[in-house]
Amino acid sequence: MRLDKFLSDSGIGTRKQIKECIKNGMVKVDGVVAKRPEMSVNPEENEIIFDNENLTEGYAKFRYYLLNKPQGVVSATTDKHDTTVIDLIDTGYDKDLAPVGRLDKDTEGFLLITNDGKLSHMLLSPKKHVEKEYEVHTRDKITEDDIKRLEGGLDIGDEEPTMPAKAFIEDRDGQEILHLILHEGRFHQVKRMLTAIGNEVVFLKRIRMGGLYLDKDLEPGDYRELTKEELELLSGKTEDERNKN
Repeated sequence: MRLDKFLSDSGIGTRKQIKECIKNGMVKVDGVVAKRPEMSVNPEENEIIFDNENLTEGYAKFRYYLLNKPQGVVSATTDKHDTTVIDLIDTGYDKDLAPVGRLDKDTEGFLLITNDGKLSHMLLSPKKHVEKEYEVHTRDKITEDDIKRLEGGLDIGDEEPTMPAKAFIEDRDGQEILHLILHEGRFHQVKRMLTAIGNEVVFLKRIRMGGLYLDKDLEPGDYRELTKEELELLSGKTEDERNKN
């Protein structure tokens, strides 16, 4: 990428300000004072120093964060009234981050934040059938008939019924908790499915996407970067395979 683009993405200033900084000899690339804003750089290979600060230390083209989304936060990049999931990510390096899919404002749990558009598209594509597992606390007890209806597809007011899902009950210290596994992500889908069977969601948490579960050590609002192994588990591809695409 262009040097001035990288410096702008790093929060140094406007293109005009960056041009002046380069003119004043404040930027070095691999130990050499940069002369041209338009010079080509690779932040993963070149060392870029601004005012004695190494901007490329810890840099990566794509970033992947696992966030335990708390209630009261919206799944958006910007919002005039509410805190967004992007507001919770503060590393100093990242630009163009976005949530992969959405969780309702009052829903907690697994949310991937990334600037890798290809991975985001793959995980959300209906054709890929990537599983999303939810922990659902309901107003009324779930019956065996409810399980069959949830798994068989329901009319929730859309043009087509929901795709067949998987559902089972977890007994957690005497409390029965519904687990619902979906392969699609319609608007308010879990809540609408429970409404369709005459029940109501009182608490909703996403705990898994694909083969990756929410880190139990992450409190609501906490996040961390994915490991290479977790990213491969989530995407189904190695780093070399992802770089080829």
